Amino acid sequence: MSAAPFGGPPAGAVAVDAELDCRGLPCPAPVLALAKAARARGDAAPGTVLAVVAEDPAARVDVPAWCRMRGHDYLGADVAPDGVARHVVRLGGAV
Repeated sequence: MSAAPFGGPPAGAVAVDAELDCRGLPCPAPVLALAKAARARGDAAPGTVLAVVAEDPAARVDVPAWCRMRGHDYLGADVAPDGVARHVVRLGGAV
């Protein structure tokens, strides 16, 4: 998890609380799944780390943009074991 082939900083060795499998889902489904998971965690869970695994090329732009708009931290991208992009997000206070 040291390289960042999909843009943004490398996600590093961040412990992930939940991974969202969005393989095969077209835009905007991966970011919608992320938003739903963030809402399900509620405002009481700032610091929760979610990873979105998505083949959709728009996710590399959509996930960081969603983080900026919603007040969350985009920790970067790495690669899932099967080679699919994995975008890592730390939830902030605003969901």
